[in-house]
Amino acid sequence: MPDDATQSGGRGSRPTPKGRQVDAASLAEVRRLLGDRERRRDLLIEHLHLLNDAHGFLSRRHIAALAAEMRLSQAEVHAVASFYAHFRIADDAAGAALPVVRVCDGIACMLAGAAARKATLERQLAGIARVEPAPCIGACDRAPAVVAGFRTVDGLDAATLRAATAVREVAPAEADAALAAARSEGAYGLLAACRDGTIARDDVFAALDAAGLRGLGGAGFPTGHKWRLVAAQPAPRLMAVNADEGEPGTFKDRWFMESAPHRVLEAALVAAWAVGCEAIYLYVRDEYPEAREALSAAMGAMSRAGLDGGVRVELRRGAGAYVCGEESAMLESIEGRRGQPRHKPPFPAERGLFDRPTLINNVETLWWIPEILARGGAWFAAQGRRGAKGLRAFSLSGRVRSPGVKVAPAGITARELVDEFGGGMATGHEFRAYLPGGASGGILPASMADEPLDFGTLEKHGCFVGSGAVVVFSQQDDLREVARNLVAFFAHESCGKCTPCRVGTQKAGALISGRDWDAPLLRELAGAMADASICGLGQAAMNPVLGLLRHFPEETR
Repeated sequence: MPDDATQSGGRGSRPTPKGRQVDAASLAEVRRLLGDRERRRDLLIEHLHLLNDAHGFLSRRHIAALAAEMRLSQAEVHAVASFYAHFRIADDAAGAALPVVRVCDGIACMLAGAAARKATLERQLAGIARVEPAPCIGACDRAPAVVAGFRTVDGLDAATLRAATAVREVAPAEADAALAAARSEGAYGLLAACRDGTIARDDVFAALDAAGLRGLGGAGFPTGHKWRLVAAQPAPRLMAVNADEGEPGTFKDRWFMESAPHRVLEAALVAAWAVGCEAIYLYVRDEYPEAREALSAAMGAMSRAGLDGGVRVELRRGAGAYVCGEESAMLESIEGRRGQPRHKPPFPAERGLFDRPTLINNVETLWWIPEILARGGAWFAAQGRRGAKGLRAFSLSGRVRSPGVKVAPAGITARELVDEFGGGMATGHEFRAYLPGGASGGILPASMADEPLDFGTLEKHGCFVGSGAVVVFSQQDDLREVARNLVAFFAHESCGKCTPCRVGTQKAGALISGRDWDAPLLRELAGAMADASICGLGQAAMNPVLGLLRHFPEETR
């Protein structure tokens, strides 16, 4: 059969290229929305957010126009947009622009009745909003949690929905007043002492070593050592702040950013000063609209006050992808690409963001920097229990009387955390099991609730403390359903880049869907995924299943 060009009068005679054409009206709409913003490749996701927020979805005609405006192929723009869960690609049609209400079906919300909450909202908001399930949105202390537009809400009706979906920008005067209040309490004093030579770089590194501070996003890499590694690399160096805590049960970084954004910013600027980074990129998950709003307002006030010291600080918005919490996937997303992990080596400290040496810290790690430098590394190290060093912010949720962020000594046990900080078990519930480190940290029985929660203490039980997300279960909970929920989360969030994770998580879900589990086959699958997956998502996805096979065999047959 002759091709289209031949049919239309000869090869090369086609009046337009193949594919969707860019119409003038759509291009004009995109240009008005982007205004004077730069059309850099790394800003693609930010520009997709502008379109998505303005129209409620991404129309294919706008994708084509954005591609033309940014001098990218339509396939490339579509590939990025289709990767992220919070971008909805649709043709212009009635109902496509309805506001989205996301009901969390994460583990804490499942226990608190998320399914019933979703069904109720579907009835109440029929024709008014699209009600969708969502993986953990980092509001486990408010379970069952709901995000409507740009707000995490408790009650929801039509009026609340309208308010929640209205974009709110903090007025400069309000932000400047908040900065003045923070500075009256000492904010940015540490940064000034670093810049004027009162505190030397070597003093900072020594304090971090003495404190024993480690990466509190989950990996636990010694912070002082990491800073030295990056500082030893050739300039220019960059910094990325990982605020994409998507681990089910984790919400501590959200609390830090919402409650004291200037402390987070000051700590990031101190780190950039110590390591010699010329720019800071703060990557905040899209499920945290209030945190993003607080940081954006604080950044504006900080810049107007001249406190950035010439360091460029940019806020980047995630778009609904748990895998972007993995450091190299986050870097890909900041660069405007699909958030898929990179092969290592090279490591980000050598070749990271935009191929430059990059310092990566999570929010909680930075949060402790001012405290350590003000009180001394030895003071911080002495706060732990049972030989552990320092303090930690634990995200405590599940069947406890008082869920929330609990700042407690490293090395505390789960039982102590529940009793001393969580108000004990909720009425009618008895401690039966717990996740010590979120979904990927495995599951332990209450008989092991006296084990210290610290790096290196739980690995002998097939678990780890990770980001410190402790989810507590009781005798009323079906642990098989807990495992199914967690495995379904990993299957949903797999980026699809590597076969062991992409296929393995789906296969695991099928294998545990019935009453009797094939333990040898599940262990074989877990071993293959752990050995061959590119990143921690696939490597740890089977930990909840292995935990049940090891500690609750009666639940699996």
